Amino acid sequence: MKETCADLFDPQTIMDSDYSPRAAKGGGVGSNNGDYSFAFNNDVFSDRVLRIEIMVGLPESKSDGEGCTSIAEWARNRKRRRGEIKKVIAAELAVYREEHILSCNQPDTKEGVLYENHDEEAVAMIEESPSGDEAAHSNDSSWSMDCSTVLKVKSIHISSPILAAKSPYFYKLFSNGMQESQQRHVTIRINASEEAAFMELLNFIYSGTISTTAAPALLDVLMAADKFEVASCMRHCSRLLRNLPMTPESALLYLELPSSVLIADAVQPLTDAAKLYLATRYKDINKFQDEVLNLPLAGIEAILSSDDLQVASEDNVYDLLLKWARTQYPKLEERREVLGSRLGRLIRFPYMTCRKLKKVLTCNDFDHDLASKVVLEALFFKAETPHRQRALTSEESTTNKRFVERAYKYRPVKVVEFEQPHQQCIVYLDLKKEECENLLPGGRVYSQAFHLGGQGFFLSAHCNMDQQSSFHCFGLFLGMQEKGSVSFAVDYEFAARTKVAGEFVSKYKGNYTFTGGKAVGYRNLFAIPWTNFIAEDSLYFIDGVLHLRAELTIKKH
Repeated sequence: MKETCADLFDPQTIMDSDYSPRAAKGGGVGSNNGDYSFAFNNDVFSDRVLRIEIMVGLPESKSDGEGCTSIAEWARNRKRRRGEIKKVIAAELAVYREEHILSCNQPDTKEGVLYENHDEEAVAMIEESPSGDEAAHSNDSSWSMDCSTVLKVKSIHISSPILAAKSPYFYKLFSNGMQESQQRHVTIRINASEEAAFMELLNFIYSGTISTTAAPALLDVLMAADKFEVASCMRHCSRLLRNLPMTPESALLYLELPSSVLIADAVQPLTDAAKLYLATRYKDINKFQDEVLNLPLAGIEAILSSDDLQVASEDNVYDLLLKWARTQYPKLEERREVLGSRLGRLIRFPYMTCRKLKKVLTCNDFDHDLASKVVLEALFFKAETPHRQRALTSEESTTNKRFVERAYKYRPVKVVEFEQPHQQCIVYLDLKKEECENLLPGGRVYSQAFHLGGQGFFLSAHCNMDQQSSFHCFGLFLGMQEKGSVSFAVDYEFAARTKVAGEFVSKYKGNYTFTGGKAVGYRNLFAIPWTNFIAEDSLYFIDGVLHLRAELTIKKH
């Protein structure tokens, strides 16, 4: 026996499409707008009988979605069933074996349907041993059973063209060129817990509608649609679920669906919505730190993939992720594996401080080679010109966000340090024009901390009123982080790059003895009103970026 017409076309390509010439005219089998509900289970409009063998499940089994009042209950049901179903089946086999196992050599007349098996290979149409990707899928689904105990049999009159037009699974079943594909009676097996969902799926294939509106039941139908390759039903269930109120439980459940479902384009909008919900809910990760630390892997990935986290700096993201990994994966080997394969890519290492990057190199939680690679890449990025940094960010943003800057509370800086002839550091701070515009009328933006002589400092840009309070202006200040009562005498100089000179021009010099929590600077750095500073023809914005520089020196007297 051989397959016929296998090379004529790919059913995956032509079936269930959103557009076809016949569908555009509103007619023909397979039209997404067609309503064939009048033909469902109607022998007049049917050419075959679908024989559904309902297999043994848990005692008094019913659809996972039936009776569940919440997503959480649905999830617990499925997890419980996966854990218990093998034990229950083993116990029930002895009871049901003699009465209910159908002999492949004898006709079965249950429910008035005569099933004639003319070929031993017809058994393959009921169920084949999965292999490859199918085997992996069966681990996450109870559609494939290790048991042949039949609880009951349903017979449905079907139109093979209607089912084949909507489902590559049924297309292959009806056209595989084998003897059974020519028979009037076609048999499939499902678990008792999936019965309601499968019937909803058949109804959808004919009518394009689903009667249930409860999230648990919709998830059951979605799983059935994935199993039987009905992409239009997956899209429909996904759309209905997106329209329901999202909760942390439901969002996590959508992200933890079996891998074969997650990669389906039909479900992508649902998983995207779940990721967005989690990222938005836990935007301020410090506020929800306890909750975040208890999230599963899919949840932490969704949150840390966001560009809009309300975090002080990428150092905080690194610390939080390390704390989460140590909590969820106590064993070092497992922790290294998940950090290396899944979570390491979520850290934007180029935006971490050099002090923290040094700690990455000595962190035992990361594989040494991986740590060296990401730190070296981060340092090279920091050394690039702003233009080249923007180019790298643009190139990588669609596939990898490691060069994409988040909306940090404290702006990243570049720091160059010297020890001789004096302890000195040169700090570069870039501010986008929109960031500066948002400072009006009295806003402030702070830089990440940097260090000199073992003490932490920061820069802050302000929108101030000038000393005569006649107009707003741009100010820049230097502050020392509060830490004890240590005093530092520091020479400092502020400079800015200008369009005219094309290089940094000194704007203010001074000397100040710092103590913890003190700051010094200049209220009107450019000696012009705010309107002139922010104007389209401003001298200080180059390609929409304000480039500032501060030099700090500790001189030995």
